[in-house]
Amino acid sequence: MSWNPAIEPGCPDEVGIDAIETLIIPRARDLGGFEVRRALPAPKRQMVGPFIFFDQAGPAELLTGQGIDVRPHPHIGLGTVTYLYRGDFHHRDSTGADQIIRPGALNWMVAGRGVSHSERTTATARTGPNSLFGIQTWLALPEKNEDMAPTFNHYGEEMLPVIEDQGVSVRLILGNAYGKTAPATMFSETFYADVTLGPSARLPMPDNHEDRGIYIVEGSISIAGQEFEAPQMMVFRPGDRITVAAGQKGARLMILGGATLSGPRYIWWNFVASSKERIEEAKAEWQAQKWGEGLFDLPIDDRDEHIPLPE
Repeated sequence: MSWNPAIEPGCPDEVGIDAIETLIIPRARDLGGFEVRRALPAPKRQMVGPFIFFDQAGPAELLTGQGIDVRPHPHIGLGTVTYLYRGDFHHRDSTGADQIIRPGALNWMVAGRGVSHSERTTATARTGPNSLFGIQTWLALPEKNEDMAPTFNHYGEEMLPVIEDQGVSVRLILGNAYGKTAPATMFSETFYADVTLGPSARLPMPDNHEDRGIYIVEGSISIAGQEFEAPQMMVFRPGDRITVAAGQKGARLMILGGATLSGPRYIWWNFVASSKERIEEAKAEWQAQKWGEGLFDLPIDDRDEHIPLPE
């Protein structure tokens, strides 16, 4: 493909099926007419590069007056990514950010030492039937960035690089791939992209990253002659040149990965850290509810309620 000169065009069957190091079937949870599928962390794979959490939200169809209300809750040690295919969210956080996100755009919130945020369906969307379909993911921060001040940045659809060729459309959300770089600041080597494939279209995976994975959102792909349908995630063996082919109805994918972080990561509720002590500190701070005096505050315009610490 001309937009990826490092990889020669070739048949997806050139790589054996053993190139798939881990195959993940997401766990589904019904949240009352609203389904979430979790691919990461999985029993056999905690992370893909810096990605430590990966949820598919929906697709869900909501009636007039209905919406999603994720009340204020805390994070440490990670960056959160909200990316929508359908619907909208009103994001508010303790940095003072107040931003509506719509399909194709990026909300990139870096928790650092501590942040809280809420995400709710907008009042405008609730005036009629509305949909929600998207991906929520977290990226663990390197140890040197765990104590950084929290930040929030929004990048509109027009700011994210798009690569198109021969039935393939790639919107680069984070990091670098195929000779392009997305605008959000990364703290470790990363790539994350929204891919649409036409029927039988072929996608070579970036080969300049250590960890690489694919999540099938819709449709199917084939690898080494074996077909995989949505929703599944596969993580590939490092170093192999990988090309996948869409099925007869095409496919929608998320491709992700980057460099493996040094040292273990601990994850509890909404907290990610390189040590258990950091998580225990965050638990105590959120439980104390001394807003604005320690690690956490509440969003300026969303302070009436919050999600309590799990028992």
